Amino acid sequence: MIADTRPLVEITQEALEVLYRELGMVATIRFLNQFTSGFGNYTEERSKLLENQSLEDAISAVRSFQSLRPADSRDLELPADLYTL
Repeated sequence: MIADTRPLVEITQEALEVLYRELGMVATIRFLNQFTSGFGNYTEERSKLLENQSLEDAISAVRSFQSLRPADSRDLELPADLYTL
């Protein structure tokens, strides 16, 4: 028995549809992410992104975000004195 050779793009599309249908969007993305190594230089990009942001600014942004959305049982409470050592 000789199997028909299908283009890889068709097989990939079908596989993605099956994963999405069986696992859902979030689980499919998490599954696929384990096979990618990413791109770019994380350390360099992070340094540029955060070069003008202090720890106090970051903590303030987190607290502001938390105050705008409903609490979640997975949320971690930031101690008030976190950055005053």
